[in-house]
Amino acid sequence: MALITYVEYSGKRHDVQVKPGKTVMEGARDNGVPGIDADCGGACACSTCHVYVAEEWVDRIPQKDAMEEDMLDFAYKTDPKLSRLTCQIKVTEALDGLVVNIPEKQI
Repeated sequence: MALITYVEYSGKRHDVQVKPGKTVMEGARDNGVPGIDADCGGACACSTCHVYVAEEWVDRIPQKDAMEEDMLDFAYKTDPKLSRLTCQIKVTEALDGLVVNIPEKQI
């Protein structure tokens, strides 16, 4: 299991154990973390699972592919370096301790 910390816009933290092979989005959805809507269910067909990855983790997670880059164009207040779609981040043991910050809203 990997401990993923989801930080709501208000600052409230949710520490969740996520099974490797799941996505960061599934970890939030399956544990009732508010603010990650995941309207498309993880198909990378919307931007409602957008987060800002903590800066110290940016270079430790896989790079964005073209499809994720395109979908981020529809997300709320993206950051070119920190913005990611949680449906595209597969959990591994190496992500133990990952921190993601949820934006003010999803669109």
